[in-house]
Amino acid sequence: MKTRNISRDKGRENPHRFEGRKTNPVTDSRRNFLKKTGIASATAALGMTIPYARFLPAGFAPTTFAAESAMDVIEGKEGLIILNDRPVNAETPAHLLDDNITPNHRMFVRNNGLPPIDVNPDNWTLEVGGESCVTPTKFTIQDLKERFEEITLQLQLECGGNGRSEFVPAASGNQWTTGAIGCPEFTGVRLRDVLNYCGITTDAQYVGYYGADTHTSGNTELDPISRGVPIAKAMERESIIAWAMNGEDIPEQNGFPLRLVCAGWPGSVSGKWLNRLVIRNQVHDGEKMSAPSYSVPHLNVAPGSRVPNEDMRIIESMPVKSLITFPESGISQDYRQRLTIRGHAWAGDDQISGVFLSTDFGATWLPTAVGSASNRLAWQNFESWVQFPEPGYYEIWARAMDSVGRSQPMVVPGWNPRGYLNNACHRIAVQAT
Repeated sequence: MKTRNISRDKGRENPHRFEGRKTNPVTDSRRNFLKKTGIASATAALGMTIPYARFLPAGFAPTTFAAESAMDVIEGKEGLIILNDRPVNAETPAHLLDDNITPNHRMFVRNNGLPPIDVNPDNWTLEVGGESCVTPTKFTIQDLKERFEEITLQLQLECGGNGRSEFVPAASGNQWTTGAIGCPEFTGVRLRDVLNYCGITTDAQYVGYYGADTHTSGNTELDPISRGVPIAKAMERESIIAWAMNGEDIPEQNGFPLRLVCAGWPGSVSGKWLNRLVIRNQVHDGEKMSAPSYSVPHLNVAPGSRVPNEDMRIIESMPVKSLITFPESGISQDYRQRLTIRGHAWAGDDQISGVFLSTDFGATWLPTAVGSASNRLAWQNFESWVQFPEPGYYEIWARAMDSVGRSQPMVVPGWNPRGYLNNACHRIAVQAT
């Protein structure tokens, strides 16, 4: 028997206690200065020339060299940047996501509530019911392992608010930069096998989840989050009920001992500490299913606008996106030497058709070698190299295109009140010497 104790106590004796994200005065002052000044001033501040400055789009400032670093530590998640401590939310710096398969200790943390304590997987149960369930059934984890085919898939999970920090005016919520993404291997059983075992009536529309986490207020009658997906998404081969991540128990902060994984959609539909599923004859009406949560305007709106809830739509498939994971932003490089560039790209329910790099602020683009996904809904790796014509300050931009022709924008797209779905090109800074 294995028991996990995930403490909720915020007192000094709590080994999981840490403070919220701290600001870096040097980084913040440089960022604000560069935003407010012209190219000449930026060149002086950087202490080097910007060879392609004439191509820098209006409104863009050079990205900062100072790298963010973790100033507090989550046990088992060293290196992650903590954004919030109640509930726990932490992102992974881009250069720590260089692995093809995201290691457990590099997987970001996005919690809405407080994890359960004294978790015993031997006694854990999953109840399946709902209006459109023929035979409500309760399963232990061992039941799932014995009754259904076990599968292992590499699946990408991304928070719907990843990139929120770039929206202007600022949107409410955790100010994620680029690190609320990961693509580990999950082991479990197909959600559709479990649903079919229990029986699905013809009026089924949605599958919703409930977890064992509790509301931060301490009110046990409130759910911190209870979302879901349309029945078609639930029945995909890649939607699974998982008990392992990368061949080990799922980390405590990522849903131990059981979680839902519906990859390609906002991570919020992949419920953690899973203990109940409901097959609904309507759109699930759990906590954070209603606008403005995980919803965006039907039509483009002016930045800072008030958007009525009835003008919002639920986010489904995530947009095309890429991330440069090598090198780390802010390195120095001999301009006479080639510089290897690599990273990952993903596109919600779709595949990646190409990834392109620019060293001249988007004036020209170079294709990269893009690998195949290990399975549907896994990210795809890309690699190439660049070389700089002369010493100075450069940025490397990455732009991915998906299989239906959609491409990442260079600028932050579609402002929305909650700052969702920012898929602007990722940028890293390089000093060529």
